[in-house]
Amino acid sequence: MAKSMARTRLDAARKRNLEMDGRTLKLIESTAGEVHTRILKRQKPDLKLPVRALSNVTYSEARGYLEIGRQKKVRALTVNTVKTFAQTLRMMSLSKALVETNDFATKRDAYYQSKNWGEAMFHDQVESDTVMDDIEALFSMHSVSREQLRFIPDEHGGAVAGELIVHDPDLESGEVERIDCTRFGSGAYSIPSTVEHLSFETGATFILAIETGGMFQRLQSHKFWKKANCILVSMSGVPTRSTRRFIRRLSDDARIPVYAFVDCDPYGISNIYRTLKVGSGNAAHINQFFCVPQARFLGVTPQDIVDYKLPTHPLKEVDVKRARDALKNDPFFRQHRAWKQAMETLIKMGVRAEQQALAKWGLNYVLDEYLPRKLRQTKSFLP
Repeated sequence: MAKSMARTRLDAARKRNLEMDGRTLKLIESTAGEVHTRILKRQKPDLKLPVRALSNVTYSEARGYLEIGRQKKVRALTVNTVKTFAQTLRMMSLSKALVETNDFATKRDAYYQSKNWGEAMFHDQVESDTVMDDIEALFSMHSVSREQLRFIPDEHGGAVAGELIVHDPDLESGEVERIDCTRFGSGAYSIPSTVEHLSFETGATFILAIETGGMFQRLQSHKFWKKANCILVSMSGVPTRSTRRFIRRLSDDARIPVYAFVDCDPYGISNIYRTLKVGSGNAAHINQFFCVPQARFLGVTPQDIVDYKLPTHPLKEVDVKRARDALKNDPFFRQHRAWKQAMETLIKMGVRAEQQALAKWGLNYVLDEYLPRKLRQTKSFLP
């Protein structure tokens, strides 16, 4: 029965990936086709890109993430834009070839590929990165991400441990590796740069996303995931795209909640947690893929500092500025009264506390007392 269910999940994942590749190819071809048609009609071709600026970003509580607005900029083919226009089309052509051959390229790979493009080659990676970002923004309007275009980040993903089996098909042979995340000893499974091809098998009841590698290692080494029947994910600071996408896909597929466990300071709250949950304003065009709207804030909270008598450090000037900026300018914090109160309380207290501060009460207090107590009160978690 278990093997049959695993095969069903795998078949569904393959079907989803094939459909996704087909839709991506169709969009590339239709976009290039429109350019070709206008040229044949002796009309100026153009590409309509979303404006990537905070002025064109809104927060929808119903959707659960910061999203790009309707403002668009038009890139028309002119004497001044001919090179960038050609580079954009060549980059789209590279994407098409990558999808068709079931391959991928990093940003650095794409830059060097352009050295074969004659006058359309890039002279600096900043140029190629900008064009790739434009293409991602263009196709994001049709729910296609950069990873689906087969351009992957150079950054590494986070680490995973616990009640999870990952099905990872080999790009060349098609054979599926069955990766059991309970069997890494004191280590952990490393999230790959792209996760669209993965499928999951789990009986866990929640995902615990952890800010620091040290706290993740403690919980993993003592197999907290077994005690709590959960999946541990190390974010290692602001989570990478692949880490956020992994958590989102896993949570959606398994229909289990996500709880975030980060430091109690303006950076942990307004950068790390906010990015995980609703994305960022600068990347609003891709938040629909990479944010985790179902995430809730387990801790450490300002109230925890009081309740657990935690050791603290004074807020620095940059911390206070970050907190005030969030309260004044961030749509997420402006819309959630509970977060507004929490941030104002933190500023008033004038202190910050780290996850590891719980070690005041014993090295394993966090897994023996703090987390079990918190997990009995999930309905009271900050949004």
